[in-house]
Amino acid sequence: MTALDSGARVWAGLAVTPSSELMFIVGVLLAGALAGEFIAATTRLPRVVGYTLAGCFAAAFGHGVAMPLSGAAQTVTDLALGLLLFEIGSRVHLRWLKRNPGLAATSLAEALLSAVAVAIVLRLFDVSWQTAVACAILAMPAPAAVSGRVALELGAEGQVTQRATLLTALNTLYAVVALTLMRTWWAADDGGSLPQALAGLAISLLTTLGVAALLAGATYLAARRLDLRNESAALLLFGLVAFAIVAARSIGVSTLLMPLLAGLLLSNTSERPWVWPRHFGTSGGALVLMLFVIAGSAWTPKILVAGGFAALALLAARFLAKTAVIVALAPMAKASWRQGLALSIAMTPLSATALVMLSELMRAEPELAAGAVPIILASIAVLELIGPIAVQFALRLAGELPPAPKRAPRNKETKS
Repeated sequence: MTALDSGARVWAGLAVTPSSELMFIVGVLLAGALAGEFIAATTRLPRVVGYTLAGCFAAAFGHGVAMPLSGAAQTVTDLALGLLLFEIGSRVHLRWLKRNPGLAATSLAEALLSAVAVAIVLRLFDVSWQTAVACAILAMPAPAAVSGRVALELGAEGQVTQRATLLTALNTLYAVVALTLMRTWWAADDGGSLPQALAGLAISLLTTLGVAALLAGATYLAARRLDLRNESAALLLFGLVAFAIVAARSIGVSTLLMPLLAGLLLSNTSERPWVWPRHFGTSGGALVLMLFVIAGSAWTPKILVAGGFAALALLAARFLAKTAVIVALAPMAKASWRQGLALSIAMTPLSATALVMLSELMRAEPELAAGAVPIILASIAVLELIGPIAVQFALRLAGELPPAPKRAPRNKETKS
């Protein structure tokens, strides 16, 4: 045996075969990054479109994520959405609603009426009323990931950007609480005890609030000692949020509601402005990239056929209801009709937030979720690519995008 053969055998013994989850994460990162940079370099569209496109291609060839989410896909989704919701919550000042009651009315009305419109339209398609109500709740929130990421990448600033952040946070809050109430009612109606179900609901919400308060308190204490805008210090914040989300998952509380409440507590119990590094640094940015690829791959051709016209009807009813309410109440909310129209378009996307809520419903109440799965997944698939483009158009309509940088002319070779 030669020395080369001996070395090869030793190396083979030391080598570790990468796990399927590690290969999944690496593949998602690579595909999403390449597609995002290609889209950004060849078009003026946000990189989000490229990330989502990578997921759509994976789904089209039968390599999308399975529902309900599990393993690496669930971990990545929980962490990425948790970071985004915590960041959005920390930028929402509820005092704004006190100074502008019309904005609070707009938030409640557009969430409620869009849900009612979706439920009524789905009943016209002979969908059972349980499924129609479930779909209405799942379609209620606009995704924090899409609107926040597009606005951040494009450098948007202004009233529409701020109002979209506020409405997104409140919509998510309404939807998660409504879904929890529906699950409680379903459990009681299915032979359970209503007082026992309500007691379980109260314990769950109080536990969620407790974990959120601990995260907000830990972040506040860290901010007193460190400058969290620093990339290195942001790793500590990333670790705090990630630990809280993992803890929330392990004790069975909402991984959507907890970080959102933590951000809201932080911003509304302290006078200091909270400014974070972009997506909490490189690690958070990688998670957000993977989130869009995963959301873009959560469908199959069979799902699209099964969801069919019911999904299209849901999207139409949802968009028309949101637009009618937001535009009609724009003067009351101290906004122009143009800002109202732009805001309603910015609320169009339906993505990762609905995906996580659907996954939780499938895990907790599979019978209730069965009818909603094809409709919601088909709706998400339709809006995955349209949603980011709609947000970009809305921000441009509102005049909140900075001027596009002009491409430098190529230097012509001078003749000697």
